[in-house]
Amino acid sequence: MADAKVIRFDEDRPRRRGAGTRRVRAVPAPAPELVEEAVEPAAAEPGAEESGGAAWDRRIAGGLAFLRRRVTGDYEVDEFGYDKELTDQVLMSLMRPLFDKYFRVEVKGIENIPAEGGALIVANHSGTLPLDGLMMQVAVHDHHPAQRHLRLLAADLVFMLPVVNELARKAGHTLACSEDAQRLLEAGELVGVMPEGFKGIGKPFGDRYKLQRFGRGGFVSTALRAGTPIVPCSIVGAEEIYPMVGNAKTVARLLGIPYFPITPTFPWLGPLGAVPLPTKWTIQFGEPIATDGYPPEAAEDPMLMFNLTDEVREQIQHTLYKLLVQRRSVFF
Repeated sequence: MADAKVIRFDEDRPRRRGAGTRRVRAVPAPAPELVEEAVEPAAAEPGAEESGGAAWDRRIAGGLAFLRRRVTGDYEVDEFGYDKELTDQVLMSLMRPLFDKYFRVEVKGIENIPAEGGALIVANHSGTLPLDGLMMQVAVHDHHPAQRHLRLLAADLVFMLPVVNELARKAGHTLACSEDAQRLLEAGELVGVMPEGFKGIGKPFGDRYKLQRFGRGGFVSTALRAGTPIVPCSIVGAEEIYPMVGNAKTVARLLGIPYFPITPTFPWLGPLGAVPLPTKWTIQFGEPIATDGYPPEAAEDPMLMFNLTDEVREQIQHTLYKLLVQRRSVFF
């Protein structure tokens, strides 16, 4: 029996391999006799509106091409495990309904994020579960004219959890260490960091919108070494999704986690208590703070790092208070 001809779904789109990427070959390609021919829908003439049937044909063909690349392993990840195609076509699509419909996020100051080159986005952290980082990632991608991708720095715990570890790597997250952050910044990536860490995300509801300590200014040192701007980011709305009224510290120690939240709905309502409240969010990016004018040794100056850290923290806190005064309601 003669071999059947196989036509690649994406053969008319040459793929470029960026620096630091590797091609994955996870599973052998399917037998040729299983695929005879795949014909992409004809392109519409310039100026002509695409009919509903043609649009669906194009989407189906694109989806089949995506699945085929997944099955054959014909896709790329970078040295940190970031899978751009999976993030754009799957992970972002899963987060977008939360962003657009559930939290109805309003984005301000997106023009303060540079169109190209590295930048460090520093934001407040809250909400019991780290949904604020994911919403910030969608905000940057969907609202920035260049559709830039935000690479978040995450705590060790994220990479010790099964499934979560793999998804975090695929979405572009990496360990919150200065070495990884500097490599990403020097490669021209947008890097997001939330210096409050677990102190911010696990603080009681009574301390909402009061910034916790920003550590020792390690993020400032990283930005100084890379010569990239620091963009402050203030997030309002995340504090109320899981109002944390208590912390079962004994349970937290047994589970090996920083805190075990008690909210008005969790654990009393079981899994239903894990559903976040539909609060109205605002994410505002402030004016960037330049670091490229400092000499190389500035990254070792503790007083400079303290002053810049305090400047970033004060700008975020001031914007939080301003946004809180402007909002009409927690939910509208």
